[in-house]
Amino acid sequence: MLDDHEPDLPPEPPKSERWQVHVPYLVVMGVVLIGFVLIMLYRWRMGSGAIAGALLLAATFRAVLPPQRCGLLVIRTRLTDIVTYGGLGLLITYVALTIT
Repeated sequence: MLDDHEPDLPPEPPKSERWQVHVPYLVVMGVVLIGFVLIMLYRWRMGSGAIAGALLLAATFRAVLPPQRCGLLVIRTRLTDIVTYGGLGLLITYVALTIT
């Protein structure tokens, strides 16, 4: 049987503070963008390392910050997000270290 109960959502922050919720996401996406630029400049290892670092940074933000401050980094439960971001970050780190 499906539960129609809405989860308790946090209160909406004031308009002057709404953009601050998305700062961790923007930082992570900035590092990813740097990684893509490095890859386009044929710096495969450094670019892949930057993308891996962005995923590990996302895992750290998700582990340290409360869900109300993580913005678009919140996808599933905290543990699932940390394991997914961290696992993919470690996997891409391995790939970056083995690129010849």
